[in-house]
Amino acid sequence: MTAATAAGRRFLKMHGLGNDFVVLDGRARPPALSVAVTRALADRRTGVGFDQLITILPPKDPGSDALMTIHNADGSEVAACGNASRCVAWLLMGESGRRQVVLETAAGRLEAWTAGDGLVCVDMGPAGLDWRDIPLSKPADTLHLPLAAGALTDPVAVSMGNPHAVFFVADAEAVDLARLGPALENDPLFPERANIEVVHLLAADRLRMRVWERGAGITPACGTGACAVLVAAARRGLAGRRAEVVVDGGSLTIEWRDDGHVLMTGPVALSFSGELDPALLP
Repeated sequence: MTAATAAGRRFLKMHGLGNDFVVLDGRARPPALSVAVTRALADRRTGVGFDQLITILPPKDPGSDALMTIHNADGSEVAACGNASRCVAWLLMGESGRRQVVLETAAGRLEAWTAGDGLVCVDMGPAGLDWRDIPLSKPADTLHLPLAAGALTDPVAVSMGNPHAVFFVADAEAVDLARLGPALENDPLFPERANIEVVHLLAADRLRMRVWERGAGITPACGTGACAVLVAAARRGLAGRRAEVVVDGGSLTIEWRDDGHVLMTGPVALSFSGELDPALLP
């Protein structure tokens, strides 16, 4: 096979604090994605490897710059991804030369802007606090969710366009998240599954978080998870409405504004670009 016949669809490999993505530009030619195709691309030995596959598409809303779709490594489609939102916003701002863009997602329109020093800030919208917002399979107090696994008990449920259960613990590093995460993610209380965060306080304005992402497993960072953690800590009276959230891959600055919107600020990184063989993605 020659180089010419092997040419396929171009992609970017990006990450936000180690939470990694393959980004496809489908504005001129939308890709034909399926669960099987997504899983094949996600394989870190025979594909490219990623936590999420991101596709940039033409916006449906004329007030948006682009539509972003998100697929987890297991092939499931989700509505929100904070770290990927920063990456796509950075790409669109670089392309247009503007300092602010609007992303259209299944979770709603997200405004994003440059925040200096290579950082991007995204308004992730209002946090969902009602049991229907999460969503839960039955009415429950989202400030004290009736959910437990091993030593993990009494989480706070928050929606950031996707469901989160936040457990406050003495030491997040000591939690066997690889063992407890799958059962909690798939608990019957969560009809759409859930992201699971374990958190301990370093200070009133500094939180240490580890995360089990639905459909991806343990990841070095989760933007919506960091947002959920700050909201949960503020609701419990453990932190103020602005804090640094320390994840395995670095730190995000999260602010829960008085109007209910959550702002997430963090870095963006481009790892490499390449072309997918047509056998992987026509």
